[in-house]
Formats: sequence, structure tokens, C-alpha cells
Amino acid sequence: MTAILNPTGPAALGPPPGPRTPVEVTGPTAVGPVGPVLTLPGTPAAALVPVTRDGRAVGAFVLTDGRVRYRALPDPDRVLAAAAGAAAVALVTAGVAVVARRRPPAIGTVTMGPGGWVSLRGARVPTLRPASPRPWWARLLRARRLVVQR
Repeated sequence: MTAILNPTGPAALGPPPGPRTPVEVTGPTAVGPVGPVLTLPGTPAAALVPVTRDGRAVGAFVLTDGRVRYRALPDPDRVLAAAAGAAAVALVTAGVAVVARRRPPAIGTVTMGPGGWVSLRGARVPTLRPASPRPWWARLLRARRLVVQR
């Protein structure tokens, strides 16, 4: 016969045992990585067996309709680390976007010449900027003004 994985070791599968009388459990009695069987209320009979490791819940065996399934729980440390990583990436992305959006200076480096006059040698003439920035939808549609430009 085949065997299934049991927390206490492999157990051979055999014919189902005869009818038993239910034993009433008053409180948690299991010691070790597997907790006591918890019966869940509802129409389909279901039972839940919690599994712990180092004092933390790591999953549970769910017994429903003659099937046994293991449901793992997410590790809170890994969830917190993933959230912190995502927040760090978002903050770095926002910082790069703010720095990249800054306008460059209208003219080049301004230096003081002899006698205190201002030197703009080699500086290009700044382009004129509109008094108000274009709306986002106009930039998106590449719209042009309908005013005749002279």
C-alpha cells in the first residue's frame, strides 16, 4: 500500500476503520509543529489543523469533502520586506522624476570680469518661454495655437 506524509512519520493507507465514537477535546492538547484539529461549523464537514514553526504559524491542513489540502500562510517578515522595497523604489523614482523635471538655467555660467562687469562670453541667447506653461493635454496632443505668429 502507499503511504502519506504524516507529521509523525509515514502512515500506511488501509481500509477505512469501522465507526468510532467521537472524542470530545476540551482544549489544545498537541505539542510540536502541528496543532490540534479544529472542526469548522458549516454544511460540508471541515477540519483545520494548524502548522507552526519556531512558534509562528506557517500554514494549515484543511480537510474538506475527503480531501486534504495544505494552505501556506505568507511570512510577515517577507511581506514587510517586499513592502519596504516597493516603497524605496517608488521614492527613488519620484526623486528622479522631480530632478529630471527641473528646468535648466536660461543662460550659461555667469562670471565676473575685470572691473566687476558681468561676462556672458560663449553663452547662447536664451529662448523665450511662454508666461504660462502649456496644459498637459496640449502637449500630449501636440496641439498648436490658433493665433497667427508674427
